[in-house]
Amino acid sequence: MMTKHLRCVAIAVFLIVNTSLLAQAQEKTTSWKGFEKVEFQFEDRDAWYVKPQKAIAGNPWVWRAHFPTWHTEMDSILLSRGFHIAYVNTNDLFAHPIAMQVWDHFYDYLVTQKQFAPKVALEGVSRGGLYVYGWAKRNPDKVSCIYAEAPVCDPKSWPGGKGKSKGSDEDWAKWLKLFGKKEDEIADFKDIPINDLAGLASFKVPIVHVIGLTDKLVPPAENSDILVKNYQDLGGPISVYPMTRGEQTLEGHHFPIEHPEFFANFIEQHSVPVVKPISHQPYIEANKGLGHAFEKFKTAKKGTVAFLGGSITHNPGWRNKTAQYLEEHFPETEFTFIAAGIPSLGSTPHAFRFSRDVLEKGTPDLLFVEAAVNDRGNGFSEKAQIRGLEGILRQMYLKNPNADVILMAFAEPAKNADYNKGKEPVEVSVHQRIAKHYGAAYINLAKEVYDRIEAGEFNWKYDFKDLHPSPYGQEVYFQTIKELLRMEAAPSKEVSLPAPIDKFPYEKASYHALGEAKNLKEFTLVNDWKPTDKVSTRPGFVNVPMLVAEQANASFDLEFKGRGVGIAIISGPDAGKLTYTIDGKKLQTLDLFTQWSTQLHLPWYLMLADELSAGKHRLHLTIDSKKNEESVGNACRIVHFLVNE
Repeated sequence: MMTKHLRCVAIAVFLIVNTSLLAQAQEKTTSWKGFEKVEFQFEDRDAWYVKPQKAIAGNPWVWRAHFPTWHTEMDSILLSRGFHIAYVNTNDLFAHPIAMQVWDHFYDYLVTQKQFAPKVALEGVSRGGLYVYGWAKRNPDKVSCIYAEAPVCDPKSWPGGKGKSKGSDEDWAKWLKLFGKKEDEIADFKDIPINDLAGLASFKVPIVHVIGLTDKLVPPAENSDILVKNYQDLGGPISVYPMTRGEQTLEGHHFPIEHPEFFANFIEQHSVPVVKPISHQPYIEANKGLGHAFEKFKTAKKGTVAFLGGSITHNPGWRNKTAQYLEEHFPETEFTFIAAGIPSLGSTPHAFRFSRDVLEKGTPDLLFVEAAVNDRGNGFSEKAQIRGLEGILRQMYLKNPNADVILMAFAEPAKNADYNKGKEPVEVSVHQRIAKHYGAAYINLAKEVYDRIEAGEFNWKYDFKDLHPSPYGQEVYFQTIKELLRMEAAPSKEVSLPAPIDKFPYEKASYHALGEAKNLKEFTLVNDWKPTDKVSTRPGFVNVPMLVAEQANASFDLEFKGRGVGIAIISGPDAGKLTYTIDGKKLQTLDLFTQWSTQLHLPWYLMLADELSAGKHRLHLTIDSKKNEESVGNACRIVHFLVNE
């Protein structure tokens, strides 16, 4: 029986195969400089590739953009050495996302059906620079190198003519119409080659620009010079070769290429030998897939997407790229994106804040969840992780049974160490188990990162760098997430919510107001708490109301109705110890000080009990006279009461 994961993969392959069969049925063979040229229609566009007489192992190739018949000396040299040359006509789209999606499909076709190399050398001439950089920045892991000749790097220069270039009024009008922009909006348009180069630079994609020093149509000062500086400042390897020998025509924009064999050598050096990277597929389990969300995006033209996680979700990177991908692939859809990443928080905090930080801002059609890194770092037990993740998913499906969810297990050194010992990290197995039980999609990025490091594709210290990923690590995450998003599937049949794995999931978890505390003794409600020391804080946990006491024997009572109760606190250098009892039963002690407390007023979520009988209960909490030896005080600062009804 075919699994849902394989079924989604099969659908993706089916689409590629059908496109390829149509293309093959229309193939026409001609001759180009003594080499066999295969011409065909690809998605109703002219396309072709030229075959070498004897291909290099792995089929390295060059992809030409926009002006494929201009300066073909390098192509001839590379063909004679065993390269393929390819082209698909997306002319006059100025690297609009429509063109980029055609490029994605063309790449899939050549790599999957024609067995071209998984990394391609890109050649962009003039406005072709828009295309090669547009696609390379979206796919840095698929590019071996870039050769750019008098490249357009900022459409405001050409065709806009907003600087020293005289531009092109006709092409500028086309650009504005295509991108849906007005003249006064172009300054804020960021999807151009000179911007967002960090990912490409982190992959160390080698680039060479050849330019004309007297180019008045695409002045280097407004184009190549800016990109070169930006790329180099980010650590990207790039060089410039000014072409000064020979006649400079078309106002310096056209010039002869000096020593084309030099640039052919550049491409060959970075393309051969062909190395095939590890596939993303083994780390993705689509389960029910994302059909419901995609159907909603297509038919209702509206969609809500939420990103729930810790600092890796809070920080820019994979989240922004995922949002951009969805907007580009559903261009008629009005999206609401809910960024609900808060540093240091894992599955238990996510479950209790889900209603406030996500559901009150919109009902997601698609929900991304990551908690594996903080669950490990914060020491949550396997049982607590299950209760937290189940709580999130059950809250989601009770609110929207047709929501699609993606659970992701991100990488960190501790997980790498587990895999190195032949062990699967507990947090990873919990995420996978929960995803399978509820039919949510699952991506094991922790194992993928480990496997790629072991295969020698990259290095943790110098490439990935930290559990807070570098731009390189963010790209690794996004490329696999994108692979899942591309597995389009029909909506699954509606399935009733399964019974929980654990008897006490946090499915009715929420924050309760600090004002519910009664019989306050030395505890004070501070409406706008901020530290008096210089220790750092987390957004959302400073300049907010807190119930605060800083001396021993301070106490309060809390009456609540539910099966679980806890507190969300700030644990700083002066965090104390607590004693507490529920319903007058056994007195328990809790240390609020953590290993990070000397460095940070850390948000810390503590469950005091989570297996209570349903009904009313009473918590009595007191600051103990004893404290952690490393602490400088007895403080207890409560941001939220946590109740699982």
